[in-house]
Amino acid sequence: MELIDSITVSDIVDDFVPVSVNGQAIEEAEILQEMQYHAADSIEAAHQKAASALVVKELLLQRAKELELSAEILTGETQEEALIRTLIAQEVQQPTPDDEACERYFLANQNKFTTPVLVAASHILLGADPQDQHAREFAAQQAETLIAELVKNPERFADLAKQYSDCPSKEVNGELGQLDKGQTVAEFERQVFKMEEGLALHPVESRYGYHIVRLDKRVEGKPLLYHMVADRIATYLKDQVYRRGINQYISLLAGQASIEGVDIQSADSPLMQ
Repeated sequence: MELIDSITVSDIVDDFVPVSVNGQAIEEAEILQEMQYHAADSIEAAHQKAASALVVKELLLQRAKELELSAEILTGETQEEALIRTLIAQEVQQPTPDDEACERYFLANQNKFTTPVLVAASHILLGADPQDQHAREFAAQQAETLIAELVKNPERFADLAKQYSDCPSKEVNGELGQLDKGQTVAEFERQVFKMEEGLALHPVESRYGYHIVRLDKRVEGKPLLYHMVADRIATYLKDQVYRRGINQYISLLAGQASIEGVDIQSADSPLMQ
């Protein structure tokens, strides 16, 4: 993402309120620079997120200075990042979940622990540039027409793929073979992995155009046993508890500090990213 133009954003963000932490000012230019890392629905919301992030950073650095911490700088780190990492490691406990907690989570979320769904599919791609609205509309109409033909004559799929498809798979009757998640573009994958076997009665839209899709085979995922996922669950729960601990620690620091210009306690997302 390109750096946000500070003059333009300054014009949009009305009535800037000075931001400070225990008397240490955070300059508006720093906030505007930070905004590029915080996606939001509006400039104002991005500004709020950026200011909150810088306040949290300042809180942590001030605490590290108070404790007179020193830190070994790892590859790719800045001195400030090293200090914050060292502070968190010293001040926030990182508990390890016991087997009982892991088993409880497993029993409550067994639907999350299965082998991957396997699908095999064929398609006919009617290509259309995303920027060409006329081509997109024509491809969508053509797809509906071809689907109607396939409903009446399903045996024609291979012939129609060879005749109309803009994908190299037309040379093998439109067959894509077995698909794994992450192998195709997200918008195509979302639809295909939800399908039942057979011809989709509506075209699937993607950045490449419109796809006429036939799901040739679907194998549902099979449940995994607890011992197969115990380590994964332990790592997940440890991370969740650790993140909560960090946020509680930051909230404690914020409660003891004098913060002007932003209320980090009202943030919707975790304070520490």
